[in-house]
Amino acid sequence: MTVVAPRRADQEEDVAGLAEVHMGAMLGVRLLASEYNTGPLHDGRIGSRGLDENADPVMVEFERGADGG
Repeated sequence: MTVVAPRRADQEEDVAGLAEVHMGAMLGVRLLASEYNTGPLHDGRIGSRGLDENADPVMVEFERGADGG
């Protein structure tokens, strides 16, 4: 793990990118996809998608601000 100097994240992607780089060390998750599209039926996306040490799916959503929706 690398110590990161505190700073304000201007974009949600800033936080997601930093977390995804260290997802294995922080969560034990192997990253498979970023901004994964859920398809036309749900018309959405999943922030980060990966597999844990048991090969179980993990989804992580990043939100910036007090009200992430």
